[in-house]
Amino acid sequence: MASNASNDKTKGTAKRGFAAMDEATQRAIASKGGQAAHQKGTAHEFDSEEARRAGQKGGEAVSRDREHMAAIGRKGGESRQSAARAAAEKNRGGSEQSSKGGNKQ
Repeated sequence: MASNASNDKTKGTAKRGFAAMDEATQRAIASKGGQAAHQKGTAHEFDSEEARRAGQKGGEAVSRDREHMAAIGRKGGESRQSAARAAAEKNRGGSEQSSKGGNKQ
């Protein structure tokens, strides 16, 4: 049996068909499929209630991952803390100028 050298390197995982196409070509083909479905009338369109349920379901799935939620909370805390520090620094800078020029209250 003949063996292709490139298949030996990729161990049988060479991309074929749609997967081998560049992203722009894939998007163009997918777009045409979506347009055809809308023209045919078979495309699925979310109503607001269905979209709400989908978002809720996704949120529940994400919130089960405690590590991920902790990382989100930590990032928010860090952001809030840095914003508070920046505001305090800004206020400190302004109060030093007013103390040099006298009491402006």
